[in-house]
Amino acid sequence: MKKHNLITPEGTRDLLFEECKARRDIETKLMDLFKGEGYSEVITPSLEFYDVFNSFPQESMYKLTDAKGRLMVIRPDSTIPIIRLAETRLKDEPRPLKLCYNQTIYNVNPKDAGRDDETAQCGVEYINDENSMSGSDIKVLKLAAEAIKATNFDFRFEIGNGFFFEVLIKENRIEANDAEKIRQLVEEKNYPALSVMNIPDIFIELPKLFGGGEVFDKADKLFKSDNLKKCLNMFKKVYNELREKVAGENITIDLGFTSKRDYYEGILFNGYAAGCGKPILEGGNYKINNTSGIGFAVNVSAVARLSRGNYAK
Repeated sequence: MKKHNLITPEGTRDLLFEECKARRDIETKLMDLFKGEGYSEVITPSLEFYDVFNSFPQESMYKLTDAKGRLMVIRPDSTIPIIRLAETRLKDEPRPLKLCYNQTIYNVNPKDAGRDDETAQCGVEYINDENSMSGSDIKVLKLAAEAIKATNFDFRFEIGNGFFFEVLIKENRIEANDAEKIRQLVEEKNYPALSVMNIPDIFIELPKLFGGGEVFDKADKLFKSDNLKKCLNMFKKVYNELREKVAGENITIDLGFTSKRDYYEGILFNGYAAGCGKPILEGGNYKINNTSGIGFAVNVSAVARLSRGNYAK
């Protein structure tokens, strides 16, 4: 007996009529915005060799084999394939490379997690071979803020910098296993769990550095090293410019912001829309292989559902 011939797999859904229109409308709006800022569209294959994503947890990806028995995955992320393009077919193109995309990613989520395994995204990658990305950071942050404003929802833009956490780990000589545990607790703002660990007080205070401009004064009193203070001053300039020119009072700071992806470094940011508890936009600085860049992706699936009055998972 055919048990599954009339249903879709968990984490996927059919889209009908107005749902299709809602998605296409936001895709068109975002891609027009990106192309108007000089970004060129690329499309990467839905199937990639597993080696492209060997830094991802195996259990988070859909896997299969090709006709030669080689391990493949269904694309779980768009940034890494675009870096592959930058380092191969586009390696001789002048930098910076300004690329945008409109495609779907696939991730295995736990059963009953209430999250889509199939997610439509529109995003950009600003790729540069230079180590310093400070000049492009603010440009991409402004574009990200414009992208989330284009969804026409009340929004909140949140920025952080993973540099603070990484420096504190090194300065306090925290072992890798302990560092990952601390990172998770800081990200979750789990003060009770942090407070019972035998760790320097700064890690307990870090997730409390959340809010508006007053956070910089609090951090300045807590951060002791020249490295941390220098980064704090640079980050304050980025915050002030973004607040003044794009996001206004809708921007918040989170100095305890970290990322699970090991290729992210430096500035990290999320965008939230009223009615959705999870980010509809995620991005940050990264370094993959020898390529540095900054980019972000908008969760088009979530935005389309919100536009029709449906809560986004």
